[in-house]
Amino acid sequence: MKEAAGEAARGPAGEAAEQAAAEVPEEGAGGVVLPAAPGEDAYPALALANSAVALPGGHTADLLGSPALAELWLTRRDLAPAGAGLAEVCATQLRSLREQIRSLLASRAAGQPALPAAVKAVNDAMTRVPTASLLAWDEKTGPYRAAPHPTTAIVEHALAVIAADAADLLTSPDAARLTACASPPCNRFLLKHGRRQWCSTRCGDRVRAARAYARRTAE
Repeated sequence: MKEAAGEAARGPAGEAAEQAAAEVPEEGAGGVVLPAAPGEDAYPALALANSAVALPGGHTADLLGSPALAELWLTRRDLAPAGAGLAEVCATQLRSLREQIRSLLASRAAGQPALPAAVKAVNDAMTRVPTASLLAWDEKTGPYRAAPHPTTAIVEHALAVIAADAADLLTSPDAARLTACASPPCNRFLLKHGRRQWCSTRCGDRVRAARAYARRTAE
């Protein structure tokens, strides 16, 4: 998939679009900058699960909140070429897989059985990728082979890559380090190192501030 994405983005226009995408901070709807949680760089599936974040004050930030944001998210991870032109239905598919992966990560982190529907969704995504050009039939010229709609194929390949990555994470030794951020209302997951239980410095500062406030009020 990375090779296909790279080929589609070749040329001056594609290179310029890639450079522009690399210079744009990763933001969700509303312009909230979201720092990567520990483990996201190694596992795109973890990054997908963390692409919708609950923020203080009842706010949320969604990196997949629009087709343009979803395309940028995929482009940054070499899962789609710049200028692919994702439609809302494609962004919806990506958000749907996100919820299923979040369900699996939550089950693994809590040591609970996974929902069968979530397991099926990941397996379906891995096996839905077109492996060959399809047979088509033109009324005038007759039969021919053709690839599926380019954008649809890009999304299906991206979903397959992410689903396979989720399966790799859940069955790897790293799964033992999987935990939910311990700084409410944050809903992100991370691979913990040592005693750290939060996904970012921002969340850690919030935990420490809450503890300090609790000590002051208890005195």
